[in-house]
Amino acid sequence: MNHDCPDPDLAAPLAALRSASAACSTPARVEQALMAAFAAQFAPRRWYQRLSPAQWGLAGSAMAATLALLVLRAPLPGAGQAPLLDDGLAFIALASQERIEQEPSPRMVETSLPRTELAALGVPVSPDTAGDSVRAEMLVGADGAPLALRLSSQ
Repeated sequence: MNHDCPDPDLAAPLAALRSASAACSTPARVEQALMAAFAAQFAPRRWYQRLSPAQWGLAGSAMAATLALLVLRAPLPGAGQAPLLDDGLAFIALASQERIEQEPSPRMVETSLPRTELAALGVPVSPDTAGDSVRAEMLVGADGAPLALRLSSQ
């Protein structure tokens, strides 16, 4: 290693510092302790913990759009019957109250929703069950727009 110093006044003190520090060494157990502490503090995260809130929001929006397209294009048999409303208590409104009340011929459509879609609607979802599906009924307007959603126990 070339230790040429541009300042001759510093050459002697730097040489003394180099020779004194050459004898110093860190014990091997220090590196092991530091690596163990680092691994404990920064434990590996699960796949759903690595996604940012913005990425979850984008995924939720994409899933909602896909779900709406799938549900509205393939209604189940009997979906054209008049819906049975239970005072609106069990429904999650997806449109305004005025829009729902003005709908001339709403219909019910049964579907399965991923639990991640429920998080976008404000329903608490555990990360352990985020990949599961739940049964739901959607109130759909005559134009195919989703108006309300309720979870089904079936």
